[in-house]
Amino acid sequence: MALTLDTYRLLGRSGLRVSPLALGTMTFGADWGWGAERDEARKLFDDYVSRGGNFIDTASVYTNGSSERLLGEFTRDNRESLVLATKYTMLRRPGDPNSGGNNRKSMFASVEASLRNLNTDYIDLLYLHAWDYTTPVEEVLRGMDDLVRQGKVLYVAISDTPAWQVARMQTIADLRGWSPLVALQVEYSLIERTVEHDLFPMARELGLGVIPWSPLGSGVLTGKYTTADLDASAAGSPEGSRKNVALANGSLTERGLAIAEVVKQVAAELDRTPAQTALAWTLRNPAVTAPIIGARTPAQLADNLGALDVEFDAAQLERLDAASAVEPGFPHNMLAREMTDTVINGDLTITPRT
Repeated sequence: MALTLDTYRLLGRSGLRVSPLALGTMTFGADWGWGAERDEARKLFDDYVSRGGNFIDTASVYTNGSSERLLGEFTRDNRESLVLATKYTMLRRPGDPNSGGNNRKSMFASVEASLRNLNTDYIDLLYLHAWDYTTPVEEVLRGMDDLVRQGKVLYVAISDTPAWQVARMQTIADLRGWSPLVALQVEYSLIERTVEHDLFPMARELGLGVIPWSPLGSGVLTGKYTTADLDASAAGSPEGSRKNVALANGSLTERGLAIAEVVKQVAAELDRTPAQTALAWTLRNPAVTAPIIGARTPAQLADNLGALDVEFDAAQLERLDAASAVEPGFPHNMLAREMTDTVINGDLTITPRT
């Protein structure tokens, strides 16, 4: 059955209903040199919402705050109908050590700034943006729970954090009666599949809906890059061009281009675009709730939304899997060996839980 933006899904263990594709707004604002100006961003927003889309993703630092400010303007008439997600962690003022990181001071100041920028009284979904390896987990969880109790945040989530740390945090939240994490945002695409081995099973077991970012591999899976683009040097920031981002993210490599070539071949067989094909592949994983689409133009957005009704045959999925496969690593490869199963179960047949 074909999906549509108004075929809503539940987000993790919560009762929150979200569209199967989230509108990413890191492209809202031209501050970094490659985003959409106000009028074009407004068109992207209106096109998405008019089709039933309700899940909007931003962050405190996207386009130096322009993303949140534009959303504050665009959502003035329909705020209650939308699920607004933003993030805290990234440094907001150079030289100020507590304007970034996961600590309580950074969290509360960032949320207050986001509330002002978004022109709203509450944030539907607040993510910790990236793990900082310095803040105690109890400080993060208690701060998030306090924001929920104050009504400034409705649900809390986490992004770009090791699986063992997320599992520890969810366990602590459950034991102490604090607000649980309901979503996990991670990079996931045919180029980046290592998350399938620990982060995805952890998310399904502990009730976190997976929200993939960069499902097109920083644009590499659209087929717009060639080996000639590998000569450019990677930038250390998101400013400059989309190609700089692809290089800095590690998506624009010989391996990435080889995977993109297989995507193009499968797309041609399906009479679809490579972008639709790559996005549709991420939607097949049962752990995934809603990939984030980061279109810069209305035409790109329309193309991305076409991923909702793409269907593959078994042979096409096998080719995509073979081209993008990654080694599971220990202990997964050891546990999958026939010898290990024999030692554990002998000649018994044990049916695992589904």
